[in-house]
Amino acid sequence: MTAAEQTAGDESRSWAEVSPDAARRLMSAAVEAFAERGYHATTTRDIAGRAGMSPAALYIHYKTKEELLHRISRIGHEKALEILATAAGGPGDATDRLTDAVRSFVRWHAAQHTTARVVQYELDALSGEARAEIVALRRRTDAVIRGIIDDGVRAGEFDVPDVPGTTLAVLSLCVDVARWFNAAGSRTPDEVGALYAGLVLRMVGAKK
Repeated sequence: MTAAEQTAGDESRSWAEVSPDAARRLMSAAVEAFAERGYHATTTRDIAGRAGMSPAALYIHYKTKEELLHRISRIGHEKALEILATAAGGPGDATDRLTDAVRSFVRWHAAQHTTARVVQYELDALSGEARAEIVALRRRTDAVIRGIIDDGVRAGEFDVPDVPGTTLAVLSLCVDVARWFNAAGSRTPDEVGALYAGLVLRMVGAKK
């Protein structure tokens, strides 16, 4: 390889590390690393290596490893909240809306189980304003499910003596799918979503 060819190759790699696509590749690599090894056991070198970049590449796009986790967590929580809010605002009675909410929420946690595992189980690695923002998103998520259950109780569709506790149980059940779901397993994300929707309706004592 000539010196000119070496220089051209170096410039090509350098551009690849500052291009808009590089940030997405780093985020994808971080999701895989955090899900496999956990946030604290993952180094910035691990992430850059998985993305096929130099160790310094991550700092071109993210100030710290925690900022990268925060970005992943925020995107995931906003998507989960969007899924639930869409179902909550949909047609039908509370039973219909809770069914749709749980089915959609679980389906996302199964289909995107690697990302969801990081989003749902690495919260403790965040601090300060980053953590506060994610906690606020979680509270909004909780409020959506609680609102549907409250509607069902008022309409006489559900028999729920403890709405806050039941809301926590429903969310915990749904979120846990990200921990165990295996794409090579016997159930598809749609099948798991339908199964969990039925379980939740029994939890709230749905009348139909």
